This record gives sequence, structure tokens and C-alpha cells, in this order.
Amino acid sequence: MKRLATILFAVIAIALTATAQIVQPIKWTGAVEGDSVKLTATIEQGWHLNIIELGDGFYMDEYEGTFTETVAKADTIRVRYNACDDKMCTAPETWEFVSNSDSGLASNSDSGLTAEGGQSIWWIFVMGLLGGLLAIFTPCVWPIIPMTVSFFIKRGGAAKGTTNAQVVRDAVLYGLSIVIIYVGLGLLVTLIFGASALNALSTNAVVNIIFFLILVLFAASFFGAFEITLPSSWSTALNSKSSNTTGFLSILLMAFTLVIVSFSCTGPIIGTLLVEAAGKSLLAPAMGMLGFAIALALPFSLFAMFPSVLKKLPKSGGWMNTFKVTLAFLELALALKFLSVADLAYGWHILDREVFVSLWIVIFSLLGCYLLGLISFPHDDEDQRKTSVPRLFLAIISLSFAMYMVPGLWGAPLRAISAFAPPMTTQDWVMTPGATTGNYQLSTVNYKTMTNHGGQITFTDYDEGMAFAKENNMPVFLDFNGFGCVNCRKMEAAVLSKPEVAEHMHKYVLISLIVDDKTKLEEPITVEENGKTVTLKTIGDKWSHMQRAHYQSNAQPYYVQLDADGNRIVEGSYAYDEDIEKFLNWLKY
Repeated sequence: MKRLATILFAVIAIALTATAQIVQPIKWTGAVEGDSVKLTATIEQGWHLNIIELGDGFYMDEYEGTFTETVAKADTIRVRYNACDDKMCTAPETWEFVSNSDSGLASNSDSGLTAEGGQSIWWIFVMGLLGGLLAIFTPCVWPIIPMTVSFFIKRGGAAKGTTNAQVVRDAVLYGLSIVIIYVGLGLLVTLIFGASALNALSTNAVVNIIFFLILVLFAASFFGAFEITLPSSWSTALNSKSSNTTGFLSILLMAFTLVIVSFSCTGPIIGTLLVEAAGKSLLAPAMGMLGFAIALALPFSLFAMFPSVLKKLPKSGGWMNTFKVTLAFLELALALKFLSVADLAYGWHILDREVFVSLWIVIFSLLGCYLLGLISFPHDDEDQRKTSVPRLFLAIISLSFAMYMVPGLWGAPLRAISAFAPPMTTQDWVMTPGATTGNYQLSTVNYKTMTNHGGQITFTDYDEGMAFAKENNMPVFLDFNGFGCVNCRKMEAAVLSKPEVAEHMHKYVLISLIVDDKTKLEEPITVEENGKTVTLKTIGDKWSHMQRAHYQSNAQPYYVQLDADGNRIVEGSYAYDEDIEKFLNWLKY
């Protein structure tokens, strides 16, 4: 047991250390100089300092090599920053300098465990825990719990001189084996895809199409259309191997058997978690799998310690099928998110915002009806058509959520689903009462990418937007965006759509440049970047290169204020931050 724990700790520590070396190309130091503190950032070759927040709303970019800044002395000075190379940007991190008036000592309190947009990867860990808890109640895992625990108890009783402590030890080893397998899977994802691919995985249109099809397939299976199972020979072979081996190896093989047998239920949960985590940081997939594995392994170990509790567990039956069908509805709704990313990237316009919201309203309404027993599936029994108290409460939640989304058909922000729904620019019918318009005149020039949403003049082409701004002598709000950018949708719903913000935004020409737009350019563009010749084939490639070349950034959302001549109105940029006051203070007008 001690040996296994030591090995596991060493493996995780090595992985975390290696990952930290990859995603931390900037080292900060501080030195007290009288009443000031000199902050120095040492930047590894090939990287540059992208965004700095020092104090209240102090943003900077375009720094390469060594960066220094002198600030007024304080007990604690916090610097929030991230770094970029030509392929990816690291997750934003926070570094603290703690000064001592006597000694001038400093300490770095940064944990390094921060994901994109200020979202801690501990949140990914929590999401993994929730996913593992969901997996426990699926028909593929729940029936295995008493079977596995009983096996450990019988195995202990059959062995001469075996104590209860040894039974518990084996059960704990079984739980640790599950953790090792899933954490290994997370680390394997990181090693296979690498830094740049992980950063783009969650916004890749092809990946999202594939994942949409997988989730629809699993949803149909959960509805009862067919059964998805891995070849039985795999689990049979592993069972045979585990029976013929002893010690930790046999327990590890049993854990592999659980992973394979439960795949038909856990597959979509694991896949969703990995795709979501892949867009955060290099460490996130492993942390997500750690949370998932802990939640999944916990009942096996706990019930082995307290076997009498097994008798009180509810038997597999109709309630489990209800859970399975409910999960199918949720998978179907989530599948539309992945299809939406691909739809936006390729410009199909088959899933614009109102269509997406309509489908979600229908899905969650049908889920509510199912929970009330108004609709049923062929594999449901008669008991499932009766409404229990838990089903009633779940139905109320589902139907209320469906009602909440109805105003979104007419352009309501729907902040609760802003991370999932397509951007407001795809909405055909937007009701924005009281919206003010900018001081502009409609030109006789035929601007192909010009739209007007609630008084906000918007372009998706830089040259056209700048031409309109110059014609009307208007400032420009440059928005580097992405169809698959979750934080972009959050900023639009939580900040940009607010009346007090829109009042100022209408004074700008909004140029929204989509970096993952897959529309082919009329002619490919060849550019030089970091000493290499790069061919830009899509509109997204063009805007992504523009952001890297002119603003030394590759993260979205990324906002810049320009005048009609293309010069910066204010120094620095603005990244993901839902603080409305900070955003308004940053705006020039």
C-alpha cells in the first residue's frame, strides 16, 4: 500500500512538474528600492508577455525579452498576466510580491493552477467530480458496485488468515487503480496533442462535428434504440487475466475491466470533460480525470469498508432507466453546442441562435413531460409512468428552464446559457427597446459585411469597418472573437449586452474578427512569421495572424480601441473580465 502510494505520488508529481515547466515561460522577481518596488519578468525565448493587469485595470501588452516596471511599495503587489508564442497562449496566472519593510523579502504565491479566462482548473476538477458522480448512477456502473465489493469480501474470506483490514486494503487499491487509469488517460491526451493542439481542440470545427455525432449516437442508445458495448472478449480476457494473477496487478486488471464494461455510459461524460478541459490548459485534462476517477472509485472503497450499507442500496430497476433517459436528453442538448461551433465556423447558418434556443426549449420541455410520465419509451416499465416526488421536482426544474429560454427567441441575452448558445449576431429578430444609435450616416458604399443589431454598427471585415469609421469619423472597437470561444459568449451576455455598456458601445464601429472562421479566402496569402513562411488559407487564419502580428496576442476575447486612422485611443487592451465597472473605465467614450 505504501509502495503504491509512493509510486502514484511520484508519477503525479513528475507530471505536474513537467507540465508546469511547459506552461510557465515567464518568471517574476521583485526587489524593494526605497519607497518603490521594481518588478522584473524574465521571458523564455520564443515567448512574449501578452497581457498584464497591475493594480486597477492596468493592462499592457507587446512586451518581449525582459520586462520591468517600478510601482509604489505596498504590503502585497499582485500581477495578473499570461504569455503567448506563435502557436498558443498560456492560461492567465497571478503572481504576488510580498514585501517586508525590514528585509525586503518576496514570495511567489502563484499556484500555477489557473485556466483560461481566470477559471481555475480546480473548477475542471470539480466538473470531473460531478461527472464521476453522474457515472455512478448509470446502469453500467451501479450494478457493478455490490458485485465488486462482494468479490472483495469473498476473496478475503477465502484466503487463510485474511483480515478485514486486508479486504479494505484491496478495495482501496482498487479505487487507486481506477484513479491511475483515468489520470493516465488525461496525461495521455496531453502528450498526444501537445500544447498548441490542446489550445485549439475545443474550437476545432471537425472535432466538434465528430463529437456532435458521438453524443447523438450515445443519446439514441440511451433512449433505447440500440445498445453500445465494447467487444465482450476484451472484458472476458481482462477478467481471466485478473483471476490468474495475484496482488496489485490483479486488482489493476479488475479496474481495467470496470473501465471497459462501463464505457457505454461513461464514454460521453469522459469525452465531454476532455474536450472542455483541453481548451483550458495542459494540466486540465489530468485534473478533470482525477476528479472523475475519485468520484467513481469512492463508492467501491467506502462500501468495502462498510459492507452492511450495501443492503440498504436501492436495487437496479426502473429508476435507473429514468436516469439513463434523462442523461440522453442532456447529451442531446449538449450535442447541439458542438454542432453550433462547426455551423458557425463553416458558415452553414443551419443553427442560428433562435433555432438553437428553439431546440433547447423543445428538448427540456420533452424531458419535463417524460419525467411527468406523459411520454415513455419502449424499454420503460409501468412504474416509470407514475410520477414520484423526485421526478416531479426534476420536471418542475426542466420545464421552468424551458420557459426561461422563451424570451431568447426575441433576442433576450439568456445569461445562464450564454456559454452554449450562438452569438447574438446570428439572431434574425432582436428586440432592443430604448437602444441609441451612433452618430453616423448610412453610406452609398455597399459594405458586404455591415450589419446593424439594435443600433450597433458591426463589421466582420477589418478594411470595410475602418473605411466606414473614417467616412463617419467614428472610433473603432476591435473585437478578436471566435465561434467556439466560450468566454466571448460570456462577455457578450454579461457585459456587452448591458444597457449601460451598450450606450457607450453604440458610439463605436464594432469590428468583430472571427479567428476560427473556416471560409476560404479568394486567394491564399503568404506571410513571414517568426522567420517562417506561413500560408493563410481561411478568413480565420487571416484575422488570427493579424492579432498575433499586430497585437502579439492569440487569446480571445481580445478588445482594442482605435481611432478612424487605426491608431490606439488608449494604451493596452482588454481581455475576459466580467467586471462591468472595470470595462466602462477602460472605454474611452
